[in-house]
Amino acid sequence: MLEGCDKLRKKIIDTAFATKSGHIGGALSVIDILYTCFFKTMNDCEELILSKGHSALALYVCLNEKGVISDEELSSFYKDGTVLPAHPSSFHYKKDIPFGLGSLGHGLSLANGVALANRLNGKDVCTYVVMSDGETNEGSVWEAANFAVANKLNKLISIIDKNKLQAFGYSNEVLGDTASKDKWETIGFEVVEVDGHSIEDLRKAIKNLKNDDVRPKLIIANTIKGKGIDFMENELKWHYIPMKPEEYDSAVKQLKVIVDA
Repeated sequence: MLEGCDKLRKKIIDTAFATKSGHIGGALSVIDILYTCFFKTMNDCEELILSKGHSALALYVCLNEKGVISDEELSSFYKDGTVLPAHPSSFHYKKDIPFGLGSLGHGLSLANGVALANRLNGKDVCTYVVMSDGETNEGSVWEAANFAVANKLNKLISIIDKNKLQAFGYSNEVLGDTASKDKWETIGFEVVEVDGHSIEDLRKAIKNLKNDDVRPKLIIANTIKGKGIDFMENELKWHYIPMKPEEYDSAVKQLKVIVDA
């Protein structure tokens, strides 16, 4: 029986194949991060912003597992008339998808606003934002990062899905490593670096970071694009293309082997 993240990976594969959609690699790299947040660390009063909106399918399968999104709604993903577009919309699920996101570089700014509003309203809750490493090329991210430090947003927990690939190449070959521990520590974030596919490491990192009362937090989660499917892992093309039937069959078999091992 498929359980936990393997179950969610199967939902990603099934849904992406049925709807002939892409962005599979990034959904598979971020799913362990989202699973940890939604099922291991967050409480009902806390919000998560998925800034890397092209991985919306990973968000949708988590909300489906939580019972927020029905199976029927999930099956409509990416189709005409759906309430679950390729990038997340907040129109129908305002509580669980607080902002619609597509263009990268805005999630951290939005999370700053939520974290600051919570402080002003006397709410002792954390605000989570999940970004991609390629996204940290954006100037808006660094403006938001400096704002978070200047305002001591200590209830802000940012997580970078560092799969080391972005739209047109390896991230360190595009603008260099803008998701490095040193860069974020230099401007004043408390930073930890973990295996982004280890639920326990992610859970411990979030728990430990909550103890700092001054600085905003960042978890650099080292991941593998296409994690769990051998022909997808570290392959740039799975940022875009849909699966062929034979590729889908292979992916499903590999997930079953992982669970049966």
